[in-house]
Amino acid sequence: MYKKIINKIKPKLEKTVEYFKSELTGLQIGRATPGLIENLEVEAYNQKMILRDLASIQSQDSRMIIIRPWDKAIIKNIESAVRKSSLGLSPIVDEDFIRLMIPPLSEERRKEIAKILNEKVEECKISIRRNREEIWREIQDMEQAKELTEDDKFKAKDELQKMVDEFNKKVDDIKKKKEEEIMTV
Repeated sequence: MYKKIINKIKPKLEKTVEYFKSELTGLQIGRATPGLIENLEVEAYNQKMILRDLASIQSQDSRMIIIRPWDKAIIKNIESAVRKSSLGLSPIVDEDFIRLMIPPLSEERRKEIAKILNEKVEECKISIRRNREEIWREIQDMEQAKELTEDDKFKAKDELQKMVDEFNKKVDDIKKKKEEEIMTV
């Protein structure tokens, strides 16, 4: 009975880890990739929009990104969003596109990125804990309603914790890989 509830958390945890991975693509590690800026929010058409919905984004080489807005009227909005971002990039506006030069990482910037990485890891783990607490409350409610025995409740708790530990390990593994990337690029 409780396995059904515990299996309910797995897609939520997978989604949390996938979101975490996508957030990390935006961390500048000294290489020009579209993922670095594609999720930037841009004020356009009286609303906030994601950059990838407003322009094509291409890596020219390992140090340059080219942004070509589909509507030239919003080029200044995109420039402003890039300048205001925490990426520390200076956009160069040409007639109908924006160039971003990705500087090599300084030791100070590496430490900054590592700090941001740790914040994102913590946000992810908090989300995992929230999901665990939600499922744990459901399990306790089931025991209160006599739908589960006390033994089953504790078996469910152990299984739930095992799953949470597995996802926390995935997050730690992703973090470790990203840290190595940051320190070696």
